[in-house]
Amino acid sequence: MSIELHYADSGVPEQTDALPLVVLHGLFGSADNWRSHIRHWRQTRRVVAVDLRNHGRSNHTSGMHYEDMAADVLEVMNQLDIQRCDLLGHSMGGKVAMTLARRHPQRIARLIVADIAPIAYEHGHDDIFRAHRLVEDALPESRKEADDVMAEAIDNRTTRQFLATNLVRDDQGILGWRVGLDFIEEGYSDIVAPPGGENPYTGPALVLRGENSDYVTDDALPVIADIMPASKVDTIKGAGHWLHAEQPEAFIQAIDAFLNTDRSR
Repeated sequence: MSIELHYADSGVPEQTDALPLVVLHGLFGSADNWRSHIRHWRQTRRVVAVDLRNHGRSNHTSGMHYEDMAADVLEVMNQLDIQRCDLLGHSMGGKVAMTLARRHPQRIARLIVADIAPIAYEHGHDDIFRAHRLVEDALPESRKEADDVMAEAIDNRTTRQFLATNLVRDDQGILGWRVGLDFIEEGYSDIVAPPGGENPYTGPALVLRGENSDYVTDDALPVIADIMPASKVDTIKGAGHWLHAEQPEAFIQAIDAFLNTDRSR
């Protein structure tokens, strides 16, 4: 069952023949992560960045099945009268995007998947869940306090800074998480599962992977070819899993080149 999602809509530029671009974040991300990218793309096209369920400003609910999350996004498109769009998803959002494209290919002109493959993953996020729980218990009143607590579970400062984008202050001045942490942890087995859908997506597709990331290995390429037979795979040099944040210019250039290849679709 779909739920209502929060989204950021850039609006339609005065002169454009480009299809809207719908953008989906990854696990523990939000539409806010795409602000600088949206500033670039909104010059030539409408951009809609969505907060997936249990993330950002969207509602919290049980169920992290990709079929349900894809239905949520489709409902946003229907609300905004977007009959056809280009679709970009990073990590978990990439699996949502693949599911939506496979289930409703007539609604997706081009598909862009950032650093995720249509496979089940065995790695976990135990350190990230632990960091969240430590912050919940600590009731921090400053971002430095929250960062110090998270450092007990996560050494990487960039990762802690990324997670901290989800901290919000309550009426008592205490910082807490805006993500639906319990529902995410409860549905984690569905998050690491393959995307939904039964048929391949035969439209144009671009898979971007980070040179230093292990999310899209060469072993996954045959599965990608089966699920997205018209896809090409490009590697962003010097990037890890958060390739859009680590190498934003190269990321945008790769997407622009792909989207501008055939504007007649």
